[in-house]
Amino acid sequence: MSYKSECQEPQTERKGLKGKHLCSFFLLESLCPEPHKQSNGRSSFSVSSFTTLGAAMEGGVKFKHLRILLHGPVGAGKSSFINSVDSVLKGRPASRALTDGISGSSFTRKYRTFKFHKNPESTYSFVFNDIMGFEKDSDRGVPVEDVKLALRGHVKEGYKFNPKEKLMEGADGYKLGRTLEDKVHVLVCVVRADTVSVLSDEMVKKMKEVRLAASELGIPQLAILTRVDEACPEVKKDSSNIYKSRYLKEKVEEFHHLLGIPMNCIFLVKNYCDEIESNDKINAAIVCVLKQMLYFGEDFLEK
Repeated sequence: MSYKSECQEPQTERKGLKGKHLCSFFLLESLCPEPHKQSNGRSSFSVSSFTTLGAAMEGGVKFKHLRILLHGPVGAGKSSFINSVDSVLKGRPASRALTDGISGSSFTRKYRTFKFHKNPESTYSFVFNDIMGFEKDSDRGVPVEDVKLALRGHVKEGYKFNPKEKLMEGADGYKLGRTLEDKVHVLVCVVRADTVSVLSDEMVKKMKEVRLAASELGIPQLAILTRVDEACPEVKKDSSNIYKSRYLKEKVEEFHHLLGIPMNCIFLVKNYCDEIESNDKINAAIVCVLKQMLYFGEDFLEK
């Protein structure tokens, strides 16, 4: 039997109905014998490997911070991913970026930069920028043109996005004198794994438009599929199965065909949500994608 037939979803999902734990419908085993994404030829990810990478980045970057911009639909988990990275670095759950998973509209309203402290005197050599999420209606969510301005470093810290009015030159939130450090060095698209099949054409169009703008600027791009535990019960039972899930592999392939992002640049993540202690299995997938972001950013800056 082909991979596609093993992983085929119920037709209700293709018609736009959001079902819970759809991979429970698989007729055959839902886990691959080996992970479909590996690091350095190994079938596991090392959380401790980030420490060495962080030191190498600090020696290689020519200015203070590598800037990583997260974008994607409302409720995708952008702010939660920032908190999850913070949790990995602190060794405990953290929540500096405010989140809200029930409102149905973007909880993030302002353009914010998040730095990560190693100790009270120093920070890591990368920052994340959080941004208002996309919504399918043209008069809701962050305007696409505002995201394009952020790519070029034209959005001031703390600017409050207006869904009905894009940021224009001369406005209070518009930054004129920007430096290379103000510009985005890595663009990351964040989408819920359990919504890939039901993304509206308008949502895909917005993400593609940002992707094209970043490509024209030479900015490297990755994607993160979040809430993998809600999409696949095998991962909910054991998060180390994240890259063994046949269903999630299909979601990666599907998202690749939607946006054109290479499959080896699409990562799976379970964000910290209800955990009260650090979890090495959750950390491993977060470190995997974070390492790739830093590698891509370093390559971009060396051009």
